[in-house]
Amino acid sequence: MSVLHIIGGRRLSGSVPVQGAKNSVLPILAAALLSDDICVLHNCPRLSDVDASIAILRHLGCRVEQEGDSIAVDSRPMCISEIPHRLMREMRSSVIFLGAILARIGEAELSMPGGCELGPRPIDLHLEALRAMGAEITKRSGNLHCQAARLHGCEIHLSIPSVGATENAMLAAMGADGDVVVHNAAREPEISDLQAFLCAMGAEVSGAGTSQVVIRGGERKKLHGCEHAIIPDRIVAATWLSAAAAAGGEIELTRTIPEQLSTVTDTLRRAGCQVRTGEEQIYLKSAGTLHSVRPIRTQPYPGFPTDAQPPVMAALTLAAGTTLFVETIFENRFRHAGELARMGADIRVVGRVAVVTGVQQLSGAAVEAADLRGGAALVVAALAARGESRISGLAHIDRGYSGLEDTLTLLGADIRRRPEPPIS
Repeated sequence: MSVLHIIGGRRLSGSVPVQGAKNSVLPILAAALLSDDICVLHNCPRLSDVDASIAILRHLGCRVEQEGDSIAVDSRPMCISEIPHRLMREMRSSVIFLGAILARIGEAELSMPGGCELGPRPIDLHLEALRAMGAEITKRSGNLHCQAARLHGCEIHLSIPSVGATENAMLAAMGADGDVVVHNAAREPEISDLQAFLCAMGAEVSGAGTSQVVIRGGERKKLHGCEHAIIPDRIVAATWLSAAAAAGGEIELTRTIPEQLSTVTDTLRRAGCQVRTGEEQIYLKSAGTLHSVRPIRTQPYPGFPTDAQPPVMAALTLAAGTTLFVETIFENRFRHAGELARMGADIRVVGRVAVVTGVQQLSGAAVEAADLRGGAALVVAALAARGESRISGLAHIDRGYSGLEDTLTLLGADIRRRPEPPIS
């Protein structure tokens, strides 16, 4: 196990590209199963979650080659429809393979997925969508067994705009006879990226980015291989912007899609940062003196993203005044608040509301990441804090940030990854 050592108080400066989006590459890797051909993905981040997806693909019989930020998936040898618990437990997103395997082979068996413990995240909506297409699903010995001799077109009405359920429905629909229409679909940019990939393989999918996605008669056998570049990760971009806002400095992010981050950049602008955007660039300048903003309420896209809430909160622990955070997506999304308090932050949490009263200075401390984005919040706080911080629980952070130390070092941070000392 390793620990991040960060000596805070150094202003950030420089220009860095934003990595490919974790939440796009994972469902697209699953979608590669549908082509029965070779698909090549570019701008893929080096993440433990990506490694877990590759391990699943290889277990299913696919050939996978990785070179730099490109991944080639040859799904022609696929011959297995079951994913064992040891692979499923690595990440919650592994459930996205369910729809793709079902469309490709007609049956799938997997255990309940793992991932960050952010509160109840049942996959009932995923299963309801598959049942609507004709899948028979049974639960036995902790596993899900799904079978469908033939999937059919239908109308799917999601009770909430679930990203995962929307993606699983889109993937399963590739094997359906007839059109599938997903109502109240998630509108996140990653859904649009999945649609672009499916269309590049020859599918007819439309509506991504709106609340209704239409998949025209999947007919999987017509899908072919393709090349596709993963969109940039908007949450990673939000993290670097929050870090510069907190520590002070002047940074430019390249290879971004600024409109996907408008709620975050608007918040940081209101907090006192100078923010400018170009076609694929975001520039932020901060004197390190922030002030509170109006209440931040997380919402499905295009609202304020729940994944950006922790790093933005970390920055606003140093803002003069009080900022209210209301979390509407995940029940346990404030697990980072207690660790930020160890660094001197003034945060009161009541249910799904966090009241953040800005302090003049944070102090370095030994803290532990309990989940992916909470870990990012601790990094943001440590970069702005006085003294040295030691952050453990890096397995969570490594799920979503590729070369975190390298990127922050390029921006001028004093950050090192070192082996965790043994317990005496």
